[in-house]
Amino acid sequence: MTLFAERNQRIDTENAFKVGPHIVKVERASGAVVKLNLGEPDFALPAHIKSEIKRQLDLDNTHYCDPKGVPGLREAISRQVNETRGLQTTPEQVVVFPGGKPSIGLTQQVYCDPGDEVIYPSPGFPIYESFIRYVRAVPVPLHLDEVTGFTFTPEQLEALITPKTKVIYLNFPSNPTGGVATREQLEGIAKVILEKGRPDLRVYSDEIYENILFDGQQHASITAVPGMPERTIIASGFSKTYAWTGGRIGYAVFPTVEEAEVFTRLNINYFSCTAPYNQEAAKLALESPLSAPVIAKMVATFEQRRNVIWQQLNDIPGVSCQKPGGAFYLFPNISGVCEQLGLVEYHAQLPEAERQATSPSGLFQLFALYGHRVAVLDRKSFGQVGADGLHFLRLSTASDLPVLADGVRCIRNASEDHAGLRRFLETRPDLQTD
Repeated sequence: MTLFAERNQRIDTENAFKVGPHIVKVERASGAVVKLNLGEPDFALPAHIKSEIKRQLDLDNTHYCDPKGVPGLREAISRQVNETRGLQTTPEQVVVFPGGKPSIGLTQQVYCDPGDEVIYPSPGFPIYESFIRYVRAVPVPLHLDEVTGFTFTPEQLEALITPKTKVIYLNFPSNPTGGVATREQLEGIAKVILEKGRPDLRVYSDEIYENILFDGQQHASITAVPGMPERTIIASGFSKTYAWTGGRIGYAVFPTVEEAEVFTRLNINYFSCTAPYNQEAAKLALESPLSAPVIAKMVATFEQRRNVIWQQLNDIPGVSCQKPGGAFYLFPNISGVCEQLGLVEYHAQLPEAERQATSPSGLFQLFALYGHRVAVLDRKSFGQVGADGLHFLRLSTASDLPVLADGVRCIRNASEDHAGLRRFLETRPDLQTD
């Protein structure tokens, strides 16, 4: 007899948060850590949005509201989606959630029975894979290759679709890679889905980074391809665009009103509603002319950081890094560093259980934290299925340039510190309890 239901063994979390206790431990013992692990913009919530939250609180707009989302916000979302993607959605197809994550997990609960297959990007947002296992669906990772700018070809997708494929997750611009798909690529992907996918297959298009694009690129959504709006859930939110991660406002636009109603019922069961004062401020964010210049300034800052830090990473022996087209991450390949430090050989000799629990880049990640006080994430943090042999790190560029440069310096020092790594592997402070 056990306390917890068996399903709890299948749910995971984000290593971006798992690393938090290790950071605290290192800071207590050794001093401040350069934190490049969290995907959270380092900007303040724009003043006009903050003022609207305060105004709504002063109006006592703090009570239950429409569990589907306040009508004004749903209207604004529908209008914005139609204008930017050439669609004809209605507010009744929109559901507002407390953050972007609920619609990810609820999508699998709504559409997937045990044994159904879910295709998802790997490396990708870890919650995709976590929920697939939780609902007893079958994880089918779609591997993103740095050679193709961390996108994928229609042929790759076609090889994975079967009669059991129920949901396909797309995420452009991508977390953790910053990969961006072109309109032409999405047209090829859509053609495969329309030709080979079962009629009730759903595409979950995670477009949370839609406004954070570099080099003059414009956001492309698969829903712009004829035939795809009827199959696609558009998911986005306000956390990244407006540096509003604590506000917890996400939304999804569903192919049909019927599907939106199913998700609304789940919203009621889990959350009752999303904070109405924040929803009204989110409406203002979409409609105010003050938003565009604030977003443009933030994106320009991220692009500048990308350009500088990308070059600095590529200057480290054993590191190669693609230049991302969007989001605010860098995803360097550290295979050379892992080889030079002997981490590949060391990892291969670990007992099976230990070997499965980590990776050469995971060991380097921990050494960089405990030995050189910089927090980053490893490749396995973004999809464990099929991640063996792939040695990458994710760095968030959500810090100013001096901090980022300091983080890169720490990574460089760790990559050259053979003696320090030996001491770390002998003592494994990350495994020791206080």
